[in-house]
Amino acid sequence: MTQSFGRSDGMNYAPVSVKKPEAVCGPGEFAFAAMSLDHGHIYGQCNGLLEAGGTLSWVYDPDPVKVANFLKAYPMAQAASSPEVILEDPAVKLVTAAAIPSERAALGMKVMDHGKDYFTDKTPFTTLAQVEAARAKAAETGRKYMVYYSERLHVESAVYAGRLIQEGAIGKVVQVLGTGPHRLNAPSRPDWFFRHEQYGGILCDIGSHQIEQFLFYAGCKDAKVLHSKVGNYRNPEYPELEDFGDATLLGDNGATNYFRVDWLTPDGLGTWGDGRTVILGTDGYIELRKYIDIGRERTGNHVYLVNHEGEHHIQVDGQIGYPFFGELIRDCLDRTEHAMTQAHTFKAGELCVAAQAAAVKVR
Repeated sequence: MTQSFGRSDGMNYAPVSVKKPEAVCGPGEFAFAAMSLDHGHIYGQCNGLLEAGGTLSWVYDPDPVKVANFLKAYPMAQAASSPEVILEDPAVKLVTAAAIPSERAALGMKVMDHGKDYFTDKTPFTTLAQVEAARAKAAETGRKYMVYYSERLHVESAVYAGRLIQEGAIGKVVQVLGTGPHRLNAPSRPDWFFRHEQYGGILCDIGSHQIEQFLFYAGCKDAKVLHSKVGNYRNPEYPELEDFGDATLLGDNGATNYFRVDWLTPDGLGTWGDGRTVILGTDGYIELRKYIDIGRERTGNHVYLVNHEGEHHIQVDGQIGYPFFGELIRDCLDRTEHAMTQAHTFKAGELCVAAQAAAVKVR
């Protein structure tokens, strides 16, 4: 539903003319496999690829319980007895994985060495050495190292905001503000979640969404981390956990970014986090209320647009779809770069690690 306020001059930003993505390949044309089921995002990764026409052929994890639960959701897959079964299957074109963050780069390089493309959960790296090694391996093998930055790629309001910006709805992007609060749910978290060396730190982990969005929306190819901070305000029983972090970046085209991420979502919120993005342009601004519109609606995907034509509230839930996944499949089949360039993928990952490494520890 769209509500327009003030002067509109006939402008209509409702997504009624947007065609949701369809399958981009035939049955069996794009076989992929899932490995390392350490994070629940693996289900989102697989869902996106399946909806775009991919065929899920294999799954592997050393934990049989994780594999059994996975097969309940995806009975079309077969359980592999070892990683090699997947890596040595010539029919498998891509491996998608959600390993422990510190292990994601090593797995990706192994996948690429076997001639397959790699699609990992965020964050893709926890050290700059991993970034450089994976960047070199991708160049050496010609294989793709792609990342599931779900807060932009798998959120319809975020997809629609990108289209508005491309159409010039707010002019040139000047600044991107992002908030990424999450609910901790500590009892449900695995041990590695609380070990800094394994999860990489809050800016490296959930901050990765924010930095990637900034680069994309502002059209930056590079950026500098001007300042960053991390702290543990509410969870002293987990001394290696950072439950708060923020950072300020300056893009190579003059656009700026401030973001804040935390594990401090109160129990009274109706969802896991009130994620928001505000994008300021020279001729207007966009606000995304991604997962909830607090005090008003429990639904997500609210887009608020203000420009010279007026004020607009656009609710896009269920109307846009997720084109990234089909574009990724075609990129793998056609060896193109429409879903996300490799340069963008690595730069976002590099800046996450840089922000984390430079962070002032607030006590």
